[in-house]
Amino acid sequence: MSRSKDASRDETIVLPIIEEELEVQKRVVESGGVRIHKTVREREEVVETPLLYEEVSVERVPVNRVVEGKVEVRYEGDTMIVPVVEEVLVVEKRLMLKEELHVTRKRQTRTESKSFTLKSEEALVERIESAPVDPAEKTARASGKSKDT
Repeated sequence: MSRSKDASRDETIVLPIIEEELEVQKRVVESGGVRIHKTVREREEVVETPLLYEEVSVERVPVNRVVEGKVEVRYEGDTMIVPVVEEVLVVEKRLMLKEELHVTRKRQTRTESKSFTLKSEEALVERIESAPVDPAEKTARASGKSKDT
C-alpha cells in the first residue's frame, strides 16, 4: 500500500475486495415440437418347421378264448396288444332225478243206481162198424190218445 505524503500516518485506507457469485436457475422453454406418424405394414412370411406327431391305428382281433386269470398288456414290435376281457355267466345243465312217481292200477267194479225217465208211445187200434164218427174222436185217434185214457 502506498501512502501519500500529505496523509497523516494515522489514517487508514480501506480497499474493498469484491467477489462475484454466480446463481444459476433453469426454466423450461418450448423450443419446438415433434410430430410422429405411425404406419403399420403387413407382410406374409412362410415358416417351415418340422413337427412331430403320431398316428395310431386300432385293429380289433376277435379271440374268444377262455383264460384263467388276468392277461397283461404285451408288445410285439411297435404294436401294443391290449387284451379286452369280459365276464361271462357259465350255466351247466344236468339231469338230476328229483323223485319217482309209483303208479299202481287196481281194477274194481261198483254198482251204481240212477233213475231216468223214459218215454214211449203205444198205439191202440180199434175197428168200428160203419157208425158215424165224431170229428173230435178222429183227431184223438190220430195223436194216439183215446177217450179211455
